[in-house]
Amino acid sequence: VTAFEGARIIVRDGSPAIEKGIIVVNGTTIQAVGANVQVPAGAQRVNLAGKTVMPMILDTHIHAPATREQNIRDMRRRAYWGVGAAMSMGTDEKTTDLVFQVRDETKTMPGTARLLTAGRGVTGIEKGREQSAYWVGTVGEARKAVQDNAKKRPDIIKIWVDDRDNTVPKLTPELYGAIIDEAHKQNVRVTAHIFDLEDGKGLLKANVDAFAHSVRDRDVDQEFLSMMKQRPNVTVNPNLPSPGKTWDISWLQGRIPADEYATVQKANIDDPKQAEMFGIQARNLKRLSDQGTRIVLGTDGNTPWAPHQEMEAMVMAGMTPMQVIVAATGRAAEFLRFTDTGTLQAGKSADLIVLDANPLDNITNTRRINAVYYRG
Repeated sequence: VTAFEGARIIVRDGSPAIEKGIIVVNGTTIQAVGANVQVPAGAQRVNLAGKTVMPMILDTHIHAPATREQNIRDMRRRAYWGVGAAMSMGTDEKTTDLVFQVRDETKTMPGTARLLTAGRGVTGIEKGREQSAYWVGTVGEARKAVQDNAKKRPDIIKIWVDDRDNTVPKLTPELYGAIIDEAHKQNVRVTAHIFDLEDGKGLLKANVDAFAHSVRDRDVDQEFLSMMKQRPNVTVNPNLPSPGKTWDISWLQGRIPADEYATVQKANIDDPKQAEMFGIQARNLKRLSDQGTRIVLGTDGNTPWAPHQEMEAMVMAGMTPMQVIVAATGRAAEFLRFTDTGTLQAGKSADLIVLDANPLDNITNTRRINAVYYRG
């Protein structure tokens, strides 16, 4: 039994942080959390005075590497950055069950974030692009793709409804309607990569469960907001782009390999076109968040430290630090259907990050990691 004492505790549910709180951990599980918790006799005591403790982060949108070794390394790096789990979104190789094997392994593997997967996603016929997803052109093919994927028990099914800047035919309402209908028959949810507002509306009418990107072509209108309001269980992962301005990336120095840092630094430039795209998506996120839409964090890549940058972008868009922390922890856990993590509560897995500064004052303080405790 270990008692973590004296820290500011962010539980995750949006309630005020507990000042000078105590977290009692028994083995892998949180036994008690609060300001006036009785520390069991004989417990090891860890003094966290002046620190802040929050749940580990959950990334709902990544694209996993191709080999088992790369996957395990990637999940270990994520744990180092305070990420407890990540879900690979639909580009996992069609010729292997590797990602499902790694998913099962990482449920109990020490020091390694959990991997979830959407298996192999579904899209239109995208000639010129690697066929890592099912290509479908008929309703029969669409339903068959879902049936094949569902046999492997994916955590969700990913679809792309995007013409890739007028270069490929996108899934039609008939096709994505069939995919969603078939997935629901198989008791699997569907999340959609979208770009255009009108596709977002069509997918809502077809009962999609989530968006793996928000609307990106224009500012959302009142009709879309009303449709979202009528569907309170629909989840949005905004996946914000770079804000188009130079980031402060000094926090990465010494914590990632020098060649990786040099690559990040080279791409770290001002980009007016990117800034315009960010503006659209930031305004859309703010409007959705303000009306109570279920927002979760996702980064759309395989960069282990990216959640910290995404959280900064979400605050830049107008969300509060507490709203962003909820999106990255408890709300993300609900979306991933975890019942054992995402919050600092009795009975939950002891998955927590100790920070040297308060992220409620400045969201970039999530990067000031003092320690990560995973499964106790």
